[in-house]
Amino acid sequence: MSYNVRALRDDREALVRIVRHCAPDVLCVQEAPRFLRWRFAVARFARECGLVVITGGGTASGPLLLGGLRVTVRRAADARGMAAAVVDVGGAEFAVASTHLGLNAAERRGQADLVLRRLNALGAEHRVLAGDFNESAGRPAWDRLADEFQDGYATAPWGEEYTAPRRDPGRRLDGVFASAGIEVLSCGVPDDVTDADYTAASDHRPVLATLRVPTA
Repeated sequence: MSYNVRALRDDREALVRIVRHCAPDVLCVQEAPRFLRWRFAVARFARECGLVVITGGGTASGPLLLGGLRVTVRRAADARGMAAAVVDVGGAEFAVASTHLGLNAAERRGQADLVLRRLNALGAEHRVLAGDFNESAGRPAWDRLADEFQDGYATAPWGEEYTAPRRDPGRRLDGVFASAGIEVLSCGVPDDVTDADYTAASDHRPVLATLRVPTA
């Protein structure tokens, strides 16, 4: 699951309800708290969602990884704009990263290249990249990622497509990408959450992907 939570500045109870309803194994967060007492805020949010902190937050300038109790962390790596880890879920090992590309369109293509290099450098055969990319399919950064990985929604559309703005969304700025060896079973914005909760929780809507990752 990928979710830009806008530094938890909106309706926290609605946000937690959405995450608990989706019950993700891994939650890739963008715009997590990263300033005063950010570790406390991140830990509290994870606990309320029934998850634990894997890595990221202030150390990654916003991106954060949270995981369920059946997730085993093999190793983790943070960089500015990206929180990444190699994890094992039910015997399937893969690298997963949460990222947030910038507002400057001229810089996003290079940022996409950098994110891919860092994710691939983790050395895992199977890789998942989720985030807020600040652009949609058909734009350079998005298409660079889709050239190398499967665009989850384009591969197995499910639920709703658009993630922003919070009211009457009309753009798909957020996504989940998976490497070729992963089977994408479904990907999209859950359509069984109320508009009231989505509108209250954040300025983006989340993306939930169901992936089948081969076991060793």
